[in-house]
Amino acid sequence: MQAVAARAIDLHKRYGAGDSEVRALDGVSLDIAAREFTAIMGPSGSGKSTLMHCLAALDTPTSGDVQIGDVTLSGLRDKALTTLRREQIGFVFQAFNLVPTLTARENILLPLYLAGRRGSFGGADREWFDTVVDTVGLRDRLTHRPSQMSGGQQQRVACARALVSKPSIVFADEPTGNLDSTSGAEVLGFLRRSVDEFDQTIVMVTHDPVAASYCDRVVFLADGRIVDEIRTPDREQILEHMTALQAAAVRGQA
Repeated sequence: MQAVAARAIDLHKRYGAGDSEVRALDGVSLDIAAREFTAIMGPSGSGKSTLMHCLAALDTPTSGDVQIGDVTLSGLRDKALTTLRREQIGFVFQAFNLVPTLTARENILLPLYLAGRRGSFGGADREWFDTVVDTVGLRDRLTHRPSQMSGGQQQRVACARALVSKPSIVFADEPTGNLDSTSGAEVLGFLRRSVDEFDQTIVMVTHDPVAASYCDRVVFLADGRIVDEIRTPDREQILEHMTALQAAAVRGQA
């Protein structure tokens, strides 16, 4: 049986109360297999970002539970939760979130230094640092600041930063949303390689069928619930499912 990197157990997330209550998640249960690339997709308001934020310990569900590996998040105090996010989880965001005054190398190693790790590579294995940097093609950009790099290069820095600490799982929120098609393909290619070659586990929220086609599995949400999934998807299959979900959403609003 394949190992489970993260698990959602009957997750509910509600905002507001009474007539204004919004059910962002409505009983979601989901296993994220280790060493796989999983996409979460759905129409706007379907709950996909909320689900990722709960899985990544960035938000707390109203009820239900999340497990990262064998650790149940609801049983952790704030300090332990912060440690788990820092040591077990990597993040890649649409907006890059790089520190403008730091070089690419410093941005990549920043989470390790913030964790109190010492040494010229923040306690990271030098060979692993070199592997990550060379895989994302940043060797000649390590001394450049974000303003001296293209959007695609900045996002590759963010990907390297997410992986350098060897997290158990990486969450990517629309990682190609601010990139042109060429830069987006470079970032997605790196994420795919990190799964295939480095046994990484990646969960990506995206609205883009091309981006999702890089994944092993696509999970579809609608109205806060999982409604479908595809394994080994291609762009046409994903587009067909998304079109059907969008049409259903429009009918529901009519």
